[in-house]
Amino acid sequence: MTTADRLMSTALEAAERGWHVFPLRPASKRPALHGERTCTGAGPCADGHRKWEQRATTDPDRIRAAWSRAPFNVGIATGPSGLLVVDLDVPKGKGSSDAPCGAATFAALCERAGHAVPDTYRVRTASGGAHLYFIAPPGVRLSNTAGTIGELVDTRSWGGYVVAAGSATPAGPYEALRGPEAVALPPWLQTILQPAPKPSQAPSMALTGQSRRYADVALANEAQNVAAAQSGERERKLFVAARALGRFVAWGDLPRHVVEQALQEAGEAAGLTVSECRSTLRSALNWSIAHNQTGRRAA
Repeated sequence: MTTADRLMSTALEAAERGWHVFPLRPASKRPALHGERTCTGAGPCADGHRKWEQRATTDPDRIRAAWSRAPFNVGIATGPSGLLVVDLDVPKGKGSSDAPCGAATFAALCERAGHAVPDTYRVRTASGGAHLYFIAPPGVRLSNTAGTIGELVDTRSWGGYVVAAGSATPAGPYEALRGPEAVALPPWLQTILQPAPKPSQAPSMALTGQSRRYADVALANEAQNVAAAQSGERERKLFVAARALGRFVAWGDLPRHVVEQALQEAGEAAGLTVSECRSTLRSALNWSIAHNQTGRRAA
């Protein structure tokens, strides 16, 4: 089996687990996809530039097409894959031989919390560190962290990715060590990683009613616009509508499931597939909600 065939198999096996993959440059950890400045607006980017997290996929046909072009390493987009990966690094530099590694720091943290180090899917990294894979809790959007847990202990979730086992760089290979399945993120660890909710002032009843009526009208208008979209602009209009309505979800004026159902139905009525609607809605709503948590529109 050639290196290219082996890496394609690696990508397909990850996709079978439900992990969204995308190509990394051969023998590298850097994405092989084009950046926004060089985007031609064609193919997957026909409705606007799509970054690696948006283009990561579990579609076997897309994976075979991508990895047939070169022996790409395999990147796993942790957020879309429903993963939280703990990255246990090793000290770098000649003067750091006595410094504790990330694995030792994490083990000490687990001991202080009264728990053993979780036995989950683990990958040895090229540097000699380790990646511990966990299933992210449903309904919770966790971001990347650097040093939040401890020295040389980072995490990757939404906005992050890891190099899959089976890939290799000049520093060495990435190898699966133990634990065939990723286990759920321990609640005590989630408590450390999940930011505390920000306090907010409750709006008056009059303002609340007015806001909800405004949100209901906006939802109806956006759904109508999406349903009436013509071929070539359907996905873009769905994306724009979800971005616009996400702020009402963030402000508490509309439940997320109501927005998703209305736009899903409108997108399908316009001719998009179920999976196309879900993918677009998930990314656009997640972005909008995350960027509208801190305030409401001016009165």
